Amino acid sequence: MNNKKPILIVTGEPFSVFSEILFKTIKKYKIKKPIIVLGSYDLIKAQMRFLKYKIPLNTIPQNFKIESLKMNVINIIDIKLNFNKPFQKISNVSNSYIEQSFQLALKLLKKKIFIGLINGPISKKHFLKNKFLGITEYLADKTESQNFAMLIFNKNLSVSPITTHVPIKKIAKLISKTKIESHVKIIKNFYKKNFNKNPNVAITGLNPHCESNLKSNEEKEIIIPAIKNLKKKYSKISGPFPTDSLFMKNNIKNFDVVIGMYHDQVLTPIKSIWGFDAINITLGLPFIRITPDHGPNERMIGKNKSNPESLISAIKFLENK
Repeated sequence: MNNKKPILIVTGEPFSVFSEILFKTIKKYKIKKPIIVLGSYDLIKAQMRFLKYKIPLNTIPQNFKIESLKMNVINIIDIKLNFNKPFQKISNVSNSYIEQSFQLALKLLKKKIFIGLINGPISKKHFLKNKFLGITEYLADKTESQNFAMLIFNKNLSVSPITTHVPIKKIAKLISKTKIESHVKIIKNFYKKNFNKNPNVAITGLNPHCESNLKSNEEKEIIIPAIKNLKKKYSKISGPFPTDSLFMKNNIKNFDVVIGMYHDQVLTPIKSIWGFDAINITLGLPFIRITPDHGPNERMIGKNKSNPESLISAIKFLENK
């Protein structure tokens, strides 16, 4: 392990709860690697003052030297942003700032000097504007990554949806045998590379109770054939399972990963089980990308009541790389 490799952090939406959980993380957890934050120096300083935190800021240039990084501080590369107050309503005013942050992050990540990337939440409504389903797809596009997957990771049980932020009515058309098989391959490779482990994978059905009285049945036509093909290549593949009973304690204890057909099918139960003790890892990018498992949470901005556990988990994961 290279003890000098830093962790790169993009703050994301500047007027979200992310700065608060970053401050809380630094105060609560002794971070073992230097962190570099891409964000507005003036805004972070103002938010820190507003929330009554005192953490040193170390401004560094884009062409920084590893030796110039400090521990127990926020090493920051300043991204300019005009703002009126420390926390304000999320709007399009942040778009250029967020774009600059990610562009610089991708440029820096090509230098291969970082353990990985953590990014704060963004507003899909304002920043992505229907161009991408989420930051997962945005980064996949920017890095020309064709095969990628979202993994909501906890060391005891993780989940991964085949489709991400898409309307329910479109899900059936986006599922295919190829997509399911590719998804399993990415996850199996991730566990092998990072944990030297062959995970026990459960695959869900799409319809209630894995059945349908319609002529077209996704379980029979797509999911079951995909599982049969996967069992020829891998061990520890099971399914399809109805989700209404899969996550019951005596059933779910047998699995490391549940692959679902759509976002809420697997994210709702995993968040009920782990709360904030899970992280969102994008598999299939040229670098490890993690985001804490929460959104901008506009209702909680500036209240100093947000839970930092997911960001702490993200940092701990990268520290062990």
